[in-house]
Amino acid sequence: MRQCETFERYLSILGVEAERPSLDHLTRLVRAQVIRVPFENISKLWLKKTRGATYIPSLDEHLDGIERHNLGGTCYANNPYFALLLRRLGYDVTICGADMSKPDVHVVSLVRLDGREYLVDVGYGAPFLEPMPRDLDHTTEIAFGRNRYALHPRDGNGRSRMDHLRDDAMIHGYVVNPESREIDHFDEIICHSYSDEATFMNVVVIERFFPDRSLRIHNFTLTESTPGGATTTQLGDREELVEAIAHHGGFPAGIVREAIEGLALDADIYS
Repeated sequence: MRQCETFERYLSILGVEAERPSLDHLTRLVRAQVIRVPFENISKLWLKKTRGATYIPSLDEHLDGIERHNLGGTCYANNPYFALLLRRLGYDVTICGADMSKPDVHVVSLVRLDGREYLVDVGYGAPFLEPMPRDLDHTTEIAFGRNRYALHPRDGNGRSRMDHLRDDAMIHGYVVNPESREIDHFDEIICHSYSDEATFMNVVVIERFFPDRSLRIHNFTLTESTPGGATTTQLGDREELVEAIAHHGGFPAGIVREAIEGLALDADIYS
């Protein structure tokens, strides 16, 4: 498929038309992306099972997964491909790494617009429905259900820290490194993320956002959240898990069943 047709297809999937860069347009794009494209690792497990993959799919394959199967991806697909779309639309975008337990194991985007710089992260499984300014002199928070996400002011090296708290306890987070990176900078990290011992090869995690609620499946725990609260359901067995993912996430049951076959499903993505 020609490149222009690929990006036209991407915009059609998001339901947003091309316009001149503006904060309003960028916000609509970010919101559409987070709502339409879930954070999930079923596609990653399935690629390894069916193709022996150690790489992210091509953009056309990524869009196939979204359009045909309601799949999405992790940060390694969701953020770089969204950044490519923004560049195609005329936005000034830098792909950056972010430190978690190890350096540069997360991917985010920085967008410069009208003299300001915004953090755009559509690959963290979080309700980051709008571009987040990085030039504020105070911590800004996003609260949703049991979760709070706190973006702190840049430090002396221009690094931004994002904290993820659940029930007011710190459970995860990352620190943005503002240096521009090409996607091949992450090749070794992406390859390792498919290894047998890697977290996303031993867990099921799906984060799906809607305009007023979210759905989270982490192994056998299903959590439905609104901005004001959350309810949790324990799934009884693998088949119930498959059915829940198919029903709530819209993923094909056959793909899910094949993807999780043989996995212990006892890992914690925050460990």
